Amino acid sequence: MSTYRDFTLTHRGSARGTVLRTIGTRERRSHLTAPRVPTVGIDIGGTKVMAGVVDADGVILEKIRTETPDKSKSPKVVEDTIVELVLDLSDRHDVHAVGIGAAGWVDADRSRVLFAPHLAWRDEPLRDALQSRLAVPVMVDNDANTAAWAEWRFGAGRGEDHLVMITLGTGIGGAILEGGQVKRGRFGVAGEFGHMQVVPGGHRCPCGNRGCWEQYSSGNALVREARELAAADSPVAHEIIARVGGNVSEITGPLITELAREGDAMCVELLEDIGQWLGVGIANLAAALDPSCFVIGGGVSAADDLLIGPARDAFRRHLTGRGYRPEARIAKAQLGPEAGMVGAADLARLVARRFRRATRRRVERYERYAQWGLIDSPATAERKAADLKAAELKAADLKAAEAADTKPADLGDGDTQ
Repeated sequence: MSTYRDFTLTHRGSARGTVLRTIGTRERRSHLTAPRVPTVGIDIGGTKVMAGVVDADGVILEKIRTETPDKSKSPKVVEDTIVELVLDLSDRHDVHAVGIGAAGWVDADRSRVLFAPHLAWRDEPLRDALQSRLAVPVMVDNDANTAAWAEWRFGAGRGEDHLVMITLGTGIGGAILEGGQVKRGRFGVAGEFGHMQVVPGGHRCPCGNRGCWEQYSSGNALVREARELAAADSPVAHEIIARVGGNVSEITGPLITELAREGDAMCVELLEDIGQWLGVGIANLAAALDPSCFVIGGGVSAADDLLIGPARDAFRRHLTGRGYRPEARIAKAQLGPEAGMVGAADLARLVARRFRRATRRRVERYERYAQWGLIDSPATAERKAADLKAAELKAADLKAAEAADTKPADLGDGDTQ
C-alpha cells in the first residue's frame, strides 16, 4: 500500500501546476487573504538582477543585486544567478515563495519565458527549472506586469479599478489591470505597447518593424536624438558636448535629465519631444482601453514634469472626443526601480497561499482515503513496515538455521571415513 510520502511526491507536481494556472482568475480577492509571510521578488533586466525580501505591506526587508549575465550566456547561467540570490536571502529570512519579473514575453500559464531580448531565453521553462532547485513555489511574470501590480497595491495606482502602466526605459513596456486583475491576453503577451506603429516607415526598431512608439518616446529615443545633435556639432548641443568632453558615446539619459533640470535648452526641448510622443501614445491607448489612470514608470520617468507635463498636454490635444468625455489621470509611479521586484514578491505571495491550501486539501483527502481503507494511514504504514522487517529477519534466521542443520559434521584430525 502507498504511504503519505508516496502520495505527496506523486501528486505534488501536477497539483502545483494546476494551482499556478488558476491564479489570474482570483487575484482581486486573493491578495486580501494571502498569508502575511515574507517572499522574494526578483527583477531581471538588461543590465541587473535585483532580488529582495518583501513583506505583506510591500516593505523591502533586504535587497541585493548583481549584474545580468551576458546575452550570450546559457539559460543555466541566469538560473544559477537567481538561485544564488534566493539562497543568500534565505540564509537570513524565512522565505515562503519566489516571484520572478522577467523582461520578456511570458506565456499565459506563467511557466515559460517565450522570448527575452536581453537574455538567451527562448521558450525557456524557467518556473519548473527553478522549482526543481528551490524548496518553495515559484511564480514567473513579465516585469511590466509585476511593476503595475506593485503600483496598484502600494503606489500611484491604489484605489483604481482600471489602470494602465507604461514603463519608459530602454524601450517601452506596459501592463493592464482591470478590476484588480492583470490582463495578460490569451497568450500571455498583452501590454507590448512600445511596438504599436505610430509613424509608418519611421525609425527602424530592433523588433524588425519601423515606426514603433518606443522609437519616439523612450530612453533610447532620447539618447539617439541628443547624440545626433552632438555628432553634428550643433550649437544647441554645446553644453552637453562640453560635459562629455566631446565623447558623444558618453551621452546618457540621466545626463540629459540632469542638464534639463539645470536649464539647458536643448535637453529641455528633447524631453518635451519625448513627452509629446508619450501623450500621443497615451491618447491612443485611452481610445482603445478607456482606463481611469495611467501610471508612468521606468528610468525616463525620473524627469518628472519635464516629461509628464508635455505628455499631459499632448494627451489632451489628441484624446478622441476631447471636451466631451472624462480624462484619465496621468501619474508618475511612486515605487521607482523597485516596483517590479515588489510586485513579483506580492504576486508570489498569492502562489504561496494557494499552494498551502492545495497541500492542506491533499492532506485532508489523504486522511479520508485512509479512513475508507483505500490507503494506509501513517501509523498503519509504519506498523506494516516494522512487521515486514521483522518477518524478513525471522526468515533470514530460519534460513541460517536450516543451513546449519544440513551441514556435514566436522571430522577430527585422526578420523577416517
